[in-house]
Amino acid sequence: MNTLSYKEQWFGYIRGDILAGIVVALALIPEAIAFSIIAGVDPMVGLYASFSIAVIIAFVGGRPAMISAATGAMALAMVSLVRDHGLDYLLAATILTGVLQILFGVFKIARFMKFIPRAVMIGFVNSLAILIFMAQVPFIFGVNAITYVFVAATLAIVYILPRFFTAIPAPLIAILVLSGIVMYTGMDMQNVGSLGTISQTLPTFFLPDVPLNFETLQIIFPTALALSIIGLLESLLTASIIDDATETDSDKNKEARGQGIANFITGFFGGMAGCAMIGQSGINVRSGGRGRLSTFVAGAFLMFLIIVLGEWVVQIPMPVLAGIMVMVSIGTFDWGSFKYVISAPRSDAIVMLLTVVVVVYTHDLSKGVFAGVILSAILFAAKISKVEVRKEGLGKGLSNVYTVHGQLFFASTQDFVSAFDDVEPAERITIDFSDAHVWDDSGVGAIDRVMNKLQAKAETVEITGLNESSQKLVSKLATFGNPGRSSSQH
Repeated sequence: MNTLSYKEQWFGYIRGDILAGIVVALALIPEAIAFSIIAGVDPMVGLYASFSIAVIIAFVGGRPAMISAATGAMALAMVSLVRDHGLDYLLAATILTGVLQILFGVFKIARFMKFIPRAVMIGFVNSLAILIFMAQVPFIFGVNAITYVFVAATLAIVYILPRFFTAIPAPLIAILVLSGIVMYTGMDMQNVGSLGTISQTLPTFFLPDVPLNFETLQIIFPTALALSIIGLLESLLTASIIDDATETDSDKNKEARGQGIANFITGFFGGMAGCAMIGQSGINVRSGGRGRLSTFVAGAFLMFLIIVLGEWVVQIPMPVLAGIMVMVSIGTFDWGSFKYVISAPRSDAIVMLLTVVVVVYTHDLSKGVFAGVILSAILFAAKISKVEVRKEGLGKGLSNVYTVHGQLFFASTQDFVSAFDDVEPAERITIDFSDAHVWDDSGVGAIDRVMNKLQAKAETVEITGLNESSQKLVSKLATFGNPGRSSSQH
């Protein structure tokens, strides 16, 4: 992996970054509006967020060429807060999200990403795809027949057109062509303007209108914490993907801090919390973006489009946006996971499915990740908690050696102790730990119980084969041994 200087990250790929940033900005408009609608807020909240976050993260992020803006994952976590308390509480939660993510970066929480299993990551991505699709259902089904036609036409354009023409993003072409048809024919169809107002103005600084008390903190903290974790997960996952695609390295803790700074500032300018976008970052890299300039151009050009073309944006038909979001959900879903369920170890398949079920049931991505990580830890502990004790007699009544195989910790102590229930009396009993490891106080406590039990059946009881860390732990915590009997460690 090669690491570029900060100056090279900005000016090393000027032409490619500018062109890629423009392409991304064009593709950001429908998604930012659609994510706003998912969250239940005015389209400008998502557009302002995408502009603000992209511009800020270009300066303070840890991963050049990565696109951060309003996302479906974050929008889904905002729904209940917006529904119950309104926009001002969402903006307050966005500011708090920024503070939490800055703290995550300061305390280097990114290093704990390694404890999230691949099965949970697959479940996380699939859950996100399912929830994005579910959010489109009200705009597609049960409306009218022409809605189905426009959704189908949108999907046909975004999937078929790129085979023949790639200079302009297919989603943008779908919006232009199908919106033009609706405006030309005067069809009565729900559009962006019927869901919220697009204002052709730059965002302005203001303080969210919420009481500054503990009750407000109680209301916004659960959402802010969920947003912080979801944003960190998706951002670090995307950063790793872009690292591999560009063969460059990135500072994950700096990225966590950068996401926090971007969200903190965005909350004061009327934007919702956001994070890195897997799909848009991929578009950026495939379009030639390699530096920070591409991210900055994406945000700045997005706002230029809104100010100049805002009166046209409000006329975009909702079935077209819904179709584009269906495309996003299809592209996000890991279709290889069907094979994964069959071929992966059963425990991993169960973890992946549990993550999906919990997220879809609760509509909370963070709860699904927690459930998946906890179940994975439990299954792993159960898997390695099997301890086997084998007896080797060296002479009847003279000396018996019991060889321990496995990991001795809280989950395996019962099996270890039970293995010595029917020990025959002998002059010398040796417990050989050459093929075992003692991990915790519970393991030492189990050794204590076994030693005290064996000292009633042998003149000499000894432990051999402890590795260095096990020996240190046993020496520090063990209490076995009593007057009149011999016990030793080697």
